[in-house]
Amino acid sequence: MKFSGLRVLKEGLTGNTGWSPHWRDPEPRSEYDALIIGGGGHGLSTAYYLAKNHGMTNIAVLEKGYIGGGNIGRNTTIVRANYFLPGNSEFYSHSLKLWEGLEEDLNYNVMHSQRGMINLFHSDGQRDAFVRRGNAMVNQGDDAILLDREGVRDHLPYLDFENTRFPIYGGLYHPRGGTARHDAVAWGYARGADQRGVDLLQNCEVTGIDIENGGVRGVQTTRGVIRARKVGIVVAGRSGQVAAMAGLRLPIESHILQAFVTEGLKPCIDHVVTFGMGHFYISQSDKGGLVFGGDLDFYASYASRGNLPTAEHVMEAGMTLMPMIGKAKLLRSWGGIMDMTPDGSPIIDRTDTNGLFLNCGWCYGGFKAVPASGDAFAHLMATGRHHTDAQAFRLDRFRTGRGILDEEGTGSQHNLH
Repeated sequence: MKFSGLRVLKEGLTGNTGWSPHWRDPEPRSEYDALIIGGGGHGLSTAYYLAKNHGMTNIAVLEKGYIGGGNIGRNTTIVRANYFLPGNSEFYSHSLKLWEGLEEDLNYNVMHSQRGMINLFHSDGQRDAFVRRGNAMVNQGDDAILLDREGVRDHLPYLDFENTRFPIYGGLYHPRGGTARHDAVAWGYARGADQRGVDLLQNCEVTGIDIENGGVRGVQTTRGVIRARKVGIVVAGRSGQVAAMAGLRLPIESHILQAFVTEGLKPCIDHVVTFGMGHFYISQSDKGGLVFGGDLDFYASYASRGNLPTAEHVMEAGMTLMPMIGKAKLLRSWGGIMDMTPDGSPIIDRTDTNGLFLNCGWCYGGFKAVPASGDAFAHLMATGRHHTDAQAFRLDRFRTGRGILDEEGTGSQHNLH
């Protein structure tokens, strides 16, 4: 089934009765060439690129729930490439380029909207830091424009420019930044992988990882034993738990990040906006809801909910930046389980167990990395070599201290990243 404007028009005129399922619901085979544990954005994109770029089609994605039911379907949908440090900068630049061709590649509308992102700064020190970041972005080949106070006012006239406690000095404008539809990204990759022969096994929880003579041989699941000599762990906040099945202890803590959505409103916020004096970020969805979030809950937890003090803190930051949102009614909120590394940067690497690979530690920025993460992880699993743009994401940097990617300069405390 190929999507086109003509097909959408035809189905709309004939009761939408001609659509077929986006992907199959197969029974597990006894053995595959490779298994991907985790049916979120990173797992689905890995399977897609394994099939598309490396010709591996005897693959299964194992998802304990349903496709798109985890963090990929519950996030603030921001896509950007405004990183500073070498190692991160080229990776996210690569990811943004993949985003820009993703809909054509997948033949699926992921609603990628390059509406622009503006990071506000509120002091001379913050301005200097953003000047350095902007220069690094330009040197990487991405776009960055430094705005003064009046430049910000031209783009964002609804902000509180009279706030004397947190005065707006200016902002760093990233025009190619924006948003995408989170669950559509999952569906698009799932559909693309299925079309290339990948089995998507839903309601298939992994309960054990079989290792023999130093190599992985398969997994135990709630739908039986499945054999494979290559297994990739891509399970976000559950990374530590699943890796423990293979005898691994990861430098990961799992924390909760809340996000919020208001009732649908008429278009009022054209960009993604971040508040430099309080961890707050906001955009408006195509449905009209204001989508925003802030800090982690700051304590380790596997509970998919958030505490009220953090929710209050996020609301306070939003009201400080743009008091107008106080008139909007909050529609819903949720908490996602984030796998936080000590330096705030991800891990894409092989383990000491032959055939066992890790993709984790995306902290609260994993959505924008989905295309490049899958591309790089598929390259590693297929060839045994690190992708050029993901060579810095080694697991051993936490043991040796070399190559640490502390993008925010906040030290080795998981919850500060």
